[in-house]
Amino acid sequence: MATIHIPESEAARDLPGLLARVRAGEEIVIEKDAAPSVVLRALEPRGRLLSESIALAGKHAEELGYEPRMDPEFAADLEEIIRNRKPRDASEWD
Repeated sequence: MATIHIPESEAARDLPGLLARVRAGEEIVIEKDAAPSVVLRALEPRGRLLSESIALAGKHAEELGYEPRMDPEFAADLEEIIRNRKPRDASEWD
């Protein structure tokens, strides 16, 4: 990861550009009076995308030489959970 040092005045002129660079993997150190005062860096991903999980499952099945099957009782429990799920109430978030 590249680290770039820039003065606060330059950062103030192009925040969208700095954010794009951070999203691309760079770390930005913003300096005031030649001393570091702020560091911008992307957050570590908190989880895995569903598409990544599916790809990993496919790779695992390929390594095993067969596709693992879900236990029938667990599959039934999972189907019941999906059938009975309710929409998330986000009214308290506002």
